[in-house]
Amino acid sequence: MSRINTNISSLQAMHRLGRNNSDLSLRLERLSSGLKINTGKDAPAGLIASETLRSEIAGIRQAIDNSTRAGNVINTAEGALSEISSLLLEVQSLTNEAANTGALSAEEIKANQLQVDAIINSINRISNTTQFNGVKLLNGSLDYTLSGVDATQIDAAQINSVALPEGGTVDVVVQVTGSAQVAQITFAGAGLGANNNITIEIAGNAGTEQLSFAASTATSAIAFAINQIRDATGVSAVMSGTDGLRMVSTAFGSTQFVSVRAIAGTFSEGKDYGADASVTINGIQADVDGLTASVRTSGLDLALTLDADFAQQTTSTSSFTITGGGAKFQLGSEVNRPGQVHIGIGSTAATNLGNNVVGFLSSLASGGDNSLVSGNTIQAQKIITAAIRQVATLRGRLGAFQKNVLETNINSLQVALENVTASESAIRDADFAAETAALTRAQILVQANTSVLATANAQPQNVLALLGR
Repeated sequence: MSRINTNISSLQAMHRLGRNNSDLSLRLERLSSGLKINTGKDAPAGLIASETLRSEIAGIRQAIDNSTRAGNVINTAEGALSEISSLLLEVQSLTNEAANTGALSAEEIKANQLQVDAIINSINRISNTTQFNGVKLLNGSLDYTLSGVDATQIDAAQINSVALPEGGTVDVVVQVTGSAQVAQITFAGAGLGANNNITIEIAGNAGTEQLSFAASTATSAIAFAINQIRDATGVSAVMSGTDGLRMVSTAFGSTQFVSVRAIAGTFSEGKDYGADASVTINGIQADVDGLTASVRTSGLDLALTLDADFAQQTTSTSSFTITGGGAKFQLGSEVNRPGQVHIGIGSTAATNLGNNVVGFLSSLASGGDNSLVSGNTIQAQKIITAAIRQVATLRGRLGAFQKNVLETNINSLQVALENVTASESAIRDADFAAETAALTRAQILVQANTSVLATANAQPQNVLALLGR
């Protein structure tokens, strides 16, 4: 049959040509964008999965940048702390030299004191000016703030890290469950060698010394003599009961000991060790060294120096609150508590280097109780030792944070970035080999359809042959 009002062949050719043109446009779009999914209609489920992975990729990349930036902050602080360490070693040398009074004039000691004053000023300057992008690092602004610390129970509190909730606080409860003890040996009056000349060796953590006493030396005289060499032995003596004598270590803890041995004559001998306190902090059994209790968990890292009286009361409890402070680093790909790391950096000014027991570095300045010209070089040495250990501990803590937290976090995030990016690419990126083949096919079909449509449109003209007859 021949009809001219309706050209079915042309309609079919037009339908196929439209579909092939759409396929051609799709291939051109994918090849020009490099993406297999450009709009939601291309693959709704694939688009959802791809956008989720893209969000994760963005978070991982920013976490890597955050970790790198945190490493830069630590490097800045480390550089300043390294210089402070060098200055403290210089103070150590000057103090040692000043103690050599038999070969050093008063003018030379004063010259050393001038150098110590300059060094202390330099340490204060470094502490107050070290900064990264406007944030002061060593002036105490990144230390934690505490509230409710009872100075009669806790002598010092060092908060290294605490996971503070946003806008919240953390309570710390300290309970002594076992008493701290000094090493001690108690002698009754009859055991003091009252009827013979004696020579005894007294040993403690600081050293060993010998003392000789004549027969019938008073107990009080023996105690006085022992106390005269307390700094050399680490052992002190107190009267105990009626004409008794008690020798005790000058510090608490299981590493402290007192030993008494008779070298000549008759004298009761003995040796004893102290004991560490048993402490729980927020219900966690603390590691204790003498009077210093510490806990290290993912949410709380601190060290507390307990007061001696408090540490000897087995039912005593103390509490305080960490209200804020510290440096918070966002190291995870998502903003949540597991992805955040907190660290506290205390002040390294001269007024904070040292401790409440031996004193602070600022006391070595001119006019201070432990200045070189005052002659208290032994006490000054104890302060310097404590300050050097304090700075070294801070450097070690920051170094461990950088090596074991930041660098490992960057490495793991980079592996995660590779895998997540590969997954997202498999879903969304175009396969150029497949798309090029499909483009060639679409081009051929469009060209063929165009030719077929032209033929279909020419078919109705055949009816003119009928009219001509």
